[in-house]
Amino acid sequence: MNHVGALALVGSGEYLPGMAELEGELLRSGIERGLKNHYVQLPLAAGRESIDRKRYWEELGAAQAERLNTTQIHLPVFSRSDAMREDLAALIDGAGLIYISGGDPSYLATELINTPVWEAIERNWREGSSLAGCSAGAMALSGDIPNFRKQSAVGTPGLNILPTIRTIPHYNKFFGWIPDSAAKLMVRAPEGVCVIGVDEMTAVVAGLDPSTGYENLTFSVRGVGGVHVLRGQTTHKYVQGEVVQLH
Repeated sequence: MNHVGALALVGSGEYLPGMAELEGELLRSGIERGLKNHYVQLPLAAGRESIDRKRYWEELGAAQAERLNTTQIHLPVFSRSDAMREDLAALIDGAGLIYISGGDPSYLATELINTPVWEAIERNWREGSSLAGCSAGAMALSGDIPNFRKQSAVGTPGLNILPTIRTIPHYNKFFGWIPDSAAKLMVRAPEGVCVIGVDEMTAVVAGLDPSTGYENLTFSVRGVGGVHVLRGQTTHKYVQGEVVQLH
């Protein structure tokens, strides 16, 4: 199907009250396409966190679902073996919004790629479900994920929804968290890949209009911060409502 669902790359803030407006907009976009008032939450990127942290994410998601008057579908997918379960993959079908939350981007992509859960996510997005990735979730939707620890030019293969975009989440704080060598690696993307930095509590969104086709996705900014397009030594910042020029 050519008319894919909406797509959002979020810098931070999944399930928080300050992002309810955006998440509601994404959910309504899916519902307008004839899909269910269901909010699927995939916490796989936090799969190696503690039981208490996993419970925290589930409860945070439940509170947001209540604010949005929607049905929470929390998928207990924390490993590749979980992602291989057909019964969990079936819970994704027909959801208005599918949200991949934060944690470890390389772990997320490695455990999820080529599994029934990922196949269900991609298929439903291509059939009209909105798809959002926050922090690690946003990074994993690209073609590759930089390997900060090994500092190598070749990163972890991503989920390849946006093969020509590399996302740096938490952009307004990110470079204070990692060494300069890792920062240089993050910005030095493969040829033909556009690097964007998305500030916290901010998103870059495309495809909210049901008539939009995949080839014509146009991204714009939602949230309190900016979206930064990095080209060599130059950076251009876009803010709320502005269309982001990626090429």
